[in-house]
Amino acid sequence: MAEKIKVLLAEDEAALGQIIKETLETRDFEVVLCGNGEKAFEKYNSEHPEILVLDVMMPKKDGFTLAKEIRAIDDTIPIIFLTAKSQTADVVEGFSIGGNDYLKKPFSMEELIVRIHNLLHRTRVQKTTEHLIIGRYTFDFPKQQLSFENGEPEQLTHREAHLLFHLIKNKNQVLDRSLILNKLWGNDDFFSARSMDVFITKLRKKLKKDENIQIINVRGFGYKLTD
Repeated sequence: MAEKIKVLLAEDEAALGQIIKETLETRDFEVVLCGNGEKAFEKYNSEHPEILVLDVMMPKKDGFTLAKEIRAIDDTIPIIFLTAKSQTADVVEGFSIGGNDYLKKPFSMEELIVRIHNLLHRTRVQKTTEHLIIGRYTFDFPKQQLSFENGEPEQLTHREAHLLFHLIKNKNQVLDRSLILNKLWGNDDFFSARSMDVFITKLRKKLKKDENIQIINVRGFGYKLTD
């Protein structure tokens, strides 16, 4: 019998947290439920979950602060934010500190389950992918590290690494904007598109030591990586 996937769920709304926990447990997940960010950090260290589902607005320690602390010691565990916030700045902040996905409340349990499985699948693919070469850079996808001419590696965020992986795999071809948004962000709405633009800008800066490398914006279609 396969081991259950352990989920750390941090949700301060007790009724909602219990509904999520019980629903996930009917799908063979093991769920550790916490009502605040401080308790969630304790359970992260003691329970060793495979994925985190974090409410943004929580007492004692909010979801963004909790994610920052966890990302400082673990740059690979998938993180999904649950949020009532919909402002672009909040969504971009969530991704920039290392979040992998977000769901705006109210949401369907089926959608949460699908997103959990998708993130876990991407993480497992990441761990089995070999190094990639782009221009004078070496990209270690499993470790999420980018090195220029065998120099000191620069650590990428989970989302930066996945976006760069798809750009390299489709080098000299247009990477369809809508397709990659749905694959990495879960949808292609305005907030996700703005977030992707921010990550493209970050990758351009990280690749600037090789002047031949370009990430070209193909208006109306997507992006193309050339070297």
